[in-house]
Amino acid sequence: MSPRADPAAAFLRVFNLRMIAAVYYFCLLHALSRELAWYDYEPMPLGEWLYSLVQFTRQSLITGLGILLMIALAEALLTGRAWAQGARALAVQVLAVAVGACGGAVLRHYAVNYGDPKAHFMWGWFVSTAGLWTVLGCMAYVLLRSVRAEHAAIDRLRLAAREREALAAQQMEAQVSALNAQIEPHFLFNTLANVKRLYATTPDRGRDMLVSLIAYLRAALPSMRRCDSTLGQELELVRNYLTILQMRMGERLSFDIEADAGLLAMRLPPMVLPTLVENAIKHGLSPLPEGGRIEISAHASGSGEIAVEVRDNGQGFAGSGGSGVGLANTRARLAALFGSGAALELEAAQPRGVVARVRMPLQAAA
Repeated sequence: MSPRADPAAAFLRVFNLRMIAAVYYFCLLHALSRELAWYDYEPMPLGEWLYSLVQFTRQSLITGLGILLMIALAEALLTGRAWAQGARALAVQVLAVAVGACGGAVLRHYAVNYGDPKAHFMWGWFVSTAGLWTVLGCMAYVLLRSVRAEHAAIDRLRLAAREREALAAQQMEAQVSALNAQIEPHFLFNTLANVKRLYATTPDRGRDMLVSLIAYLRAALPSMRRCDSTLGQELELVRNYLTILQMRMGERLSFDIEADAGLLAMRLPPMVLPTLVENAIKHGLSPLPEGGRIEISAHASGSGEIAVEVRDNGQGFAGSGGSGVGLANTRARLAALFGSGAALELEAAQPRGVVARVRMPLQAAA
């Protein structure tokens, strides 16, 4: 049985210290308003006035607690009932308040006249008092139900918001997985094409490169299947990738990697850096007979961002417009993970080459 379908829990949600305190303060205010109204007509010493205030507060509290107890019993009775919202339930609620008001009035009579055998039960006073407290109790019951309905609606809204967030996260993961599925062939086919060309020229070096490529892919493929990675993991993949390419290009390729140690655990979409490096090799260095150099750096800026740069001194934008599938998917993967707070920027380097810069919000990447 869930907590909300438990009669004991329903009883305690009404009859608890907080609700008892609320009834007490209501009865105190009710007694205070009565005593102040009567004070103008019957002036009395302060001590007698305070005694009368305490006495009437006690009497009102007897009735108020009786009504509160009956409301709690009604809530426990209605819990889990199929008819808990209809006219039958309304009749039970009104009856509970009326019983509490009548019982409280009877107890008040005996509490006030305790030890007085000559005291007579005044039916006119009983009817007026029970009727007044029945009306007050019904109004309090309606207010209680309204507040609880509002809280239940807020809880439902919060639950719906959490469900929407979970669905959005699942959608983002599906989107990133789809983008990964698009970029994997693009990345792997180009890499295998390099192995094929090397085999055609120098088979021995081709075999060595294939061994290195197998080791690289063994580490890279799990990263491709993940929706999230870290800067340190991506830099290690890039280091392995460039080492493999150095076996083919020889002195035509040199590289350097620098990153702040505190940023290595930052989040980064998988295969973003390898894609940028591959783009720099393919469009920047490979067309040049002398090759070139690639410099990779990662640092935090003063504006609360992480900047990861891939800089080459190749032929620049003359060989590529930078609108290939790799760069397009990189932008989409950054947007899927960080929203509008991340961006991929391409700019001309001096004296030549291209700088590919990934900007990410530091707080979101942490």
